[in-house]
Amino acid sequence: MSRHARLGRHSRLGGPGRLGTVALLVLAALWVVLLAQPAAAHGFSTTVYVDAGSPADGVVRVHMGLEYELLVVSVADAEKTPQLFTDGEAVFNTGKEQTALEPYTPQILQYVNSRFHLRTTTGQCEPAMVGDWTMDVREGVPYAFLTQDYTCPRGTGHDFRSGLFADDEGYVTGAVTLVQYDLDGQHGNAAMNPQRPTFSTQQSLLARYREFFQLGAEHLLTGLDHILFLLALIVGSRRLRDVVLAATSFTLAHSVTFVLAALGVVAGNPHVVEPLIALSIAAVAAWYLWRLYRTRKNAPPLPTGRLGLDKADWLRLAVVFCFGLVHGLGFAGALGIDEPFSWPLLSSLLVFNIGIEVVQISIIALVFPLLSLLRKRAPRPGTWVGAAVALGVSVVGLFWFGERVLAGLRGIPLS
Repeated sequence: MSRHARLGRHSRLGGPGRLGTVALLVLAALWVVLLAQPAAAHGFSTTVYVDAGSPADGVVRVHMGLEYELLVVSVADAEKTPQLFTDGEAVFNTGKEQTALEPYTPQILQYVNSRFHLRTTTGQCEPAMVGDWTMDVREGVPYAFLTQDYTCPRGTGHDFRSGLFADDEGYVTGAVTLVQYDLDGQHGNAAMNPQRPTFSTQQSLLARYREFFQLGAEHLLTGLDHILFLLALIVGSRRLRDVVLAATSFTLAHSVTFVLAALGVVAGNPHVVEPLIALSIAAVAAWYLWRLYRTRKNAPPLPTGRLGLDKADWLRLAVVFCFGLVHGLGFAGALGIDEPFSWPLLSSLLVFNIGIEVVQISIIALVFPLLSLLRKRAPRPGTWVGAAVALGVSVVGLFWFGERVLAGLRGIPLS
């Protein structure tokens, strides 16, 4: 299924030495592993969209969006209907996708209703499909939408459970179900994933914020491309001030586009955003290699200005800021919310962003002091380790850039 310097031995920097050689070998093995990763470095995840409201007493109407191509292959496999996959792929990206779904509606409902449940405190709610299939595009990927009315026994609150597109199906990892609800006098948003598959309208505001915080933290930890970009920033920073300014620039930029994109104010095509994210990794890492090249050539230092930064430093911050804007679109694409502005939604987005920042700060606090200590205690090996890291990150970024560009040219979804 389609988802998918050298430094001279006798230079001023000196040779790598025994420690540097070992570090280079370890890093070389790491880069081989990284290069084996797919182009969409977010882990081949997907988002299920759920909008739940109550049009009548005892009835909950659920409007659900599922990634079309994934739905087709998952149902075909789970319900033993291989023809659904054949028919679904034949009309993929033609605007006629719903014609492939309609004959297999019973099998699709069997798949969905066995993995998505709604109940009250007194019992299970029973679903019944309302209307026909509709299609839309989310983050550049075709989505199939169905509406079901759940008849629920009287009880206190409503509990949701989602196991849609589970990891053990082997197609995606960490599928997220985003719920927008207006039930039981409560209005807000919630997120379910394999680690937290349930949600209750009776949960506290603090519990909801905790879930979005964890979702943000997990996204950065599992988003290999964002971690490599952050590593590139750290390696390319000579002083603590450099990494703080670079990280602040990145944070400000991605926070702006993240919130605007998640609120639907701006939008980014993943076939543009994802290659640019990969390119940003290579560009920022290459910056450090350029600095080393200037040192080797005995180039005179550039004059410094405000904050003790030279023109190259300011240019680097500008580049980081611009790429931060692009990463914000990537963060928003992972969360997948594009509803109009509301204070509950905005507060959830900010908590999600705080989760990202806490992990980002933790990585900086762990890696930068270690790298600084190595550079101070063993300057030559430290320089070689930094160069090896920067070179490896650049190669991975360029590799992903090429893969993602090719995926876009072939029409392969990047999500």
